[in-house]
Amino acid sequence: MTSAEPAHAAPHAWEKAPPVTADKPARPARPVRKNRDWLHGLLMSTPAVAGLVAFVGVPFGYAVVLSFYNVRLGSPLAPAFFGLEQYRRLFTDPDLSGPFLRALLNNLTFAVVVVPVQTALALGLAILLNRKLKAIGLFRSLFFMPVVFPMALVAVIWRLILARSDQGMLNSALHAVSFGNWGAFDWLGDSATAMASIIVLSVWQGVGFQMVILLAGLQQIPGELYEAAELDRASRWQQFRHVTLPGIRGTLVFVAMLTSVLSFRVFDQVYVLVKGGGLNEDAARTVMYQAVTTAFDQNNVGQASAITVVFFLIVVVLTLIQRRVVRPDNED
Repeated sequence: MTSAEPAHAAPHAWEKAPPVTADKPARPARPVRKNRDWLHGLLMSTPAVAGLVAFVGVPFGYAVVLSFYNVRLGSPLAPAFFGLEQYRRLFTDPDLSGPFLRALLNNLTFAVVVVPVQTALALGLAILLNRKLKAIGLFRSLFFMPVVFPMALVAVIWRLILARSDQGMLNSALHAVSFGNWGAFDWLGDSATAMASIIVLSVWQGVGFQMVILLAGLQQIPGELYEAAELDRASRWQQFRHVTLPGIRGTLVFVAMLTSVLSFRVFDQVYVLVKGGGLNEDAARTVMYQAVTTAFDQNNVGQASAITVVFFLIVVVLTLIQRRVVRPDNED
């Protein structure tokens, strides 16, 4: 006799039936790496952010508060709340608005000239020094050396070069070249050449820094691109236009923006040359010089704070506009 196997009992209602799976790919688990990278980036940027807040954010906030008060150094009177009076005087009072607007115009003139000239010179020097030659490191060090010098020392050196007497180095050289027909000229004191002297001084001192940044960008361009361009019989200008410039576009934008920000911070050379070099104060006055002299020479801290706040907002707006105009193509 054959015994029949017992039939399987039907599953009870409380028992879960095996899930019916379709032929679909399994959903990948949410990656945790992004969260970890975000946390690591936050931890690594904390010292820089803390320094930025402590040394930029807090002083600027304090300057905004002081701009609403009449604060004077050495005054026995308590600071009085002025509201927007400092800002109103800055734009409507002729005694205050005239020097401020002139200083702002000088700053804009300085930036308009220095940014393209210094960037172009830095690019030219970087291309010249991006070669495998003997003692190329020595030449790079010589061009970078002015950056190491403090601006106060550079101003003193150029004060000797641009001295108004016939003993000044520039006047002496022009006197020798012109066979005695060139007389003494006051380069720093003349209103037509005062700002030009500051521009030449600043470009000479700062071009080496931009040169090093652009040199690093040039060295990142693959050499195969130049070899392919030579095989296509491209000229030097065509190689520069179609290989070099696209390869360092992002670096050029960074250098231009950095030079723009630094050009609005002109103070050291103007202060040193005005106080001890006979520089024409009205022709070379900058906003930073105006703010410092207002605070410490006129003891008007509230007015100086208003100048710095307005100038900060102007620089931020100009920087955002420049970033929008010269933004790299690969940037969202």
